[in-house]
Amino acid sequence: MYKYWQNIIMVQMKNKTVLVTGASKGIGKSIAKLLSLEGYDVYICARTETTLKNTAHEINAAGYFVCNLIDDNACKKLMTNNFDILINNAGDYIYSSVENTKDDDIKKLIKLNCEVPYRLIKYAVPYMKQKKWGRIVNIGSISGVVGEANASLYSMTKSAFTGLTKALALELAQDNITVNTINPGWVETELAENAVSVSDFSYEEEIDMIPQRRFICPDEIANLVKYIVSEEAKGMTGQSISLCAGLSAG
Repeated sequence: MYKYWQNIIMVQMKNKTVLVTGASKGIGKSIAKLLSLEGYDVYICARTETTLKNTAHEINAAGYFVCNLIDDNACKKLMTNNFDILINNAGDYIYSSVENTKDDDIKKLIKLNCEVPYRLIKYAVPYMKQKKWGRIVNIGSISGVVGEANASLYSMTKSAFTGLTKALALELAQDNITVNTINPGWVETELAENAVSVSDFSYEEEIDMIPQRRFICPDEIANLVKYIVSEEAKGMTGQSISLCAGLSAG
């Protein structure tokens, strides 16, 4: 009898629809790929159609949406589709001293890293409430936990996920909707390579500052997401989890 009901739960989980933003490469692609392999109906979105289309084909995605999320009404249009699981992964990084940060960069990062996730959640929640089930996972950054010199704007926007996650977890708890944030450290992605290239430290110097002496693999983040969105993690909500090879330990 136990195995029968367990199988029923698994079928219900695998019929869930997922949206992963910023999923044409890097962390988003790894998350989308793993959830697709697990049997979820995964939809991905990003700005570049060619890369996105290739990724969708590669990971056997249920569909894809080409959009720039900072465009007016982009979030609202995207969320005319209903999703059981929302993975807020899209974001950008800017390395600059505070006095040299451009006004346009301030507007861009606050919109993409803060306003866009909030709007996507705003439009996703009514359907989740109707279904009495939902999972929201925000991909933050260790820079929002411990701070990063010359990336104060980025650190500020990513730290916003902590308050948002706690508040929404309380607000949505009785609707069986969980909200959690993962804060990766340095990850082996193109974005990290670009960040290192413009920083004051070499790759080797960055490695020396990490207790495990390594960058995180995108698949590590994907596996954590897989657990957080599962039924086994239904009691996990309002949490900000650092996955950083020990970088936040001290």
